[in-house]
Amino acid sequence: MTFSIVARCSRTGQLGVAASTAVQAVGKLACHAVPNIGAVASQAVVNPYLAYDALRLLEQGVEAGAALKRVLALESQPQSRQVGIVDHQGRVAAWTGAENIPWAGHIEGKQCMIQGNRLVGPWVLERMLQVMHDVEYLSLAERLVRTIQAGAVVGGDRHGERSVNVMVFGAEEYPLCDIRIDDHDQPMQELERLFVLYQNKVLPEVLKMPRRCDVPAGSGKYRALAENTRLLMRGNLMHA
Repeated sequence: MTFSIVARCSRTGQLGVAASTAVQAVGKLACHAVPNIGAVASQAVVNPYLAYDALRLLEQGVEAGAALKRVLALESQPQSRQVGIVDHQGRVAAWTGAENIPWAGHIEGKQCMIQGNRLVGPWVLERMLQVMHDVEYLSLAERLVRTIQAGAVVGGDRHGERSVNVMVFGAEEYPLCDIRIDDHDQPMQELERLFVLYQNKVLPEVLKMPRRCDVPAGSGKYRALAENTRLLMRGNLMHA
């Protein structure tokens, strides 16, 4: 009942994930990313811990495919899960369990993986991949927006869509983009409106925000604060 994409931009190194579904609030439980580490979509019968644990493994240097195998090995209901992963080098992996609602599957592209279940057919993912490749010249955030919209145009979820999330991280610990539509009769139209607002109003302000490299290099106090923040992020992955 969800279609999604995880991706890395080869030009900027940005990491992102986007998803849409017929139920509410897809962003909170299905979409996960950590800057400079990777992005994961965990969907179907959702198990967020697949994403949390996969991201922990990616942080330890495990590549996407191996991380996916390791988290699935500990999963008690793998056939009801669907997962897509991209790591910080653009390596991708995906799993579609046999008990996913048909049509279900995944398709690999250039530093991206697209997956979906309860779709009208495989052409949803095929069209999404075509759009993702056709707009490589755009920012990763806009590519994800256009790709998710393309999936909806050709049928998307058989029950329609009600929520959308588009999330992108650059080099900083805060997101470069995080557009969430938790419940809407026309979520793709609302996504278009909010993305224009993001480009014109939000992004310019985000680009002015402090960067981690602005922290004084010689200050032990600030270095300790940065390390504590990093450990807190890891803790959130473990216990969110």
